[in-house]
Amino acid sequence: MRLPQVLPFSRWEQAGRRLAGIADSTAWCLGDWLIYGQSMYADRYQRAVEAAGLDYQTLRNYAWVARRFDLDRRREELSFQHHAEVAALPPETQDRWLDHAQSRAWSRNQLRTAVRAERQAALGAGNDVAETVLLPRVSVEVSLVARWREAAEEAGCSLNDWIVGTLDRCAVQLLAERPDERQTVA
Repeated sequence: MRLPQVLPFSRWEQAGRRLAGIADSTAWCLGDWLIYGQSMYADRYQRAVEAAGLDYQTLRNYAWVARRFDLDRRREELSFQHHAEVAALPPETQDRWLDHAQSRAWSRNQLRTAVRAERQAALGAGNDVAETVLLPRVSVEVSLVARWREAAEEAGCSLNDWIVGTLDRCAVQLLAERPDERQTVA
């Protein structure tokens, strides 16, 4: 980017806002692009990502956020990062926080602080607040992912929800079949 030797502050500031808007829309576009590639070219999309020279983990993050917000729920007035801050929350809670951020003109950091403060207050009050964690990446054959994606669609849920639900059902069944150690103590 080449800037003139003399650039009034207002023009420089305006350029920064435009660049931020471009960067923000690029995150959404790349997330949507990856989602499309995963669904349409499951066997080849990773090769396209590598050929494009883009960081795969960053793209996966963009896609994760994009999946959590359909086009009609994305707030143009808020950044991609605002959406990322609340993406792990249930949709109703996401909307509530985005409403607050929009009406109060919060920065991403202000939104993060408010969300964390509410979570801490709920934990301190003894409320059962489910926290989420990111699991380590798992290498899986493309054919398995395609089959799992098909099963998730058949079940009417996201691949993530299908995987978590399936693993949890297996855990509940396995733990229920385990002998009760308290009964075996003589």
